[in-house]
Amino acid sequence: MSELYAARRTRLRDRVAGAGSAAALISRPANVRYLTGCAPPGAALLLGPADDALLCGSPLSGDPAEGRPAEDVRVSVLPTRDGDPVVAGADLAAKAGAQTLAVEEHHLTVTRHRALTQVAPRLRLTDLACAVEAQRLVKDDDEIACLRIAAEIADQALGELLESILVGRTERHLALELERRLVDHGADGPAFPTSVATGPNAGRPGHLPTDRRVEEGDFLSVGLGANYRGYRCEIGRTFVIGTTPSDWQIELYDLVFAAQRAGREALAPGVECREVDRVTRHVLDAAGYGERLGPWTGHGVGLEIDEDPQLSPAAMGKLDACVPVTVEPGVHIPGRGGVRIDDTLVVRPEADGGPELLTITTKELLAL
Repeated sequence: MSELYAARRTRLRDRVAGAGSAAALISRPANVRYLTGCAPPGAALLLGPADDALLCGSPLSGDPAEGRPAEDVRVSVLPTRDGDPVVAGADLAAKAGAQTLAVEEHHLTVTRHRALTQVAPRLRLTDLACAVEAQRLVKDDDEIACLRIAAEIADQALGELLESILVGRTERHLALELERRLVDHGADGPAFPTSVATGPNAGRPGHLPTDRRVEEGDFLSVGLGANYRGYRCEIGRTFVIGTTPSDWQIELYDLVFAAQRAGREALAPGVECREVDRVTRHVLDAAGYGERLGPWTGHGVGLEIDEDPQLSPAAMGKLDACVPVTVEPGVHIPGRGGVRIDDTLVVRPEADGGPELLTITTKELLAL
């Protein structure tokens, strides 16, 4: 794995050098982990000019959720706990003879940026912009393997929940149980706060679980994901509790399912990101529910649960192969509830079988 991280840093180093900087300071946690395999809280990576150093405010904890640093990265723990690894990195770059330093301005606070200029006044700061995020966009085989395992864990946790008694239990209780099952099956933790929504709450995007209890005839919508070695997937499903679905529930479910299928089938290298949103949104628009979809139909996933590309009406750019994304349309009807269906997929060319579905829990409308 050290060779993999070294290759990533070499690509970035070449880009930084081409822009005229002798060194780069990486502070965004997901970017630090992408380049080193490890991201302790507050850590920063100094890329060159002498060597690559991971600067930490405290000793590594050994927590699997933080990862393990590549063997060829020097780990340097600051002598005092109140030190700032980012400021220390700028000081180290200046002492190593760098005249320019590329920094992630989109991640630095004004206070931190001012501290950099004070500790190294002769160091010219340039903006690295989102160079690392752009490099992270297309995933390699190891990254996709981690996402597959994360998806398997999420599928297992959800599948076990569906086999248990649900009536009478609260949204909050079910969410806590799902997160425990994720860890039991090997996840470092949930990829994001688990959403469980019942009855009139069902289908509401980003719903935070309440003490509402599951009742017969409810829609139950669940959104969860596993964090495995830093990589995060997402799955969302909707079910009916304890009885045969009513006509309105079947119609709404079939509509959202058709929209989700249209979005999944549109995923291919070279397709515009906004086209995926358009075909998904069109199905709901035609039925009069387009305004209930929200601002996007999906997004990229990886070391963060919400990465580029964004699948939205205003999205720019086209999809590439080996880019994992979600397709997650939903409709919420105030006072009645709604449906959300969410999958994580990897964009693949048609010659390779088309989009690879990572989350495989059934999308049939089950009565539990």
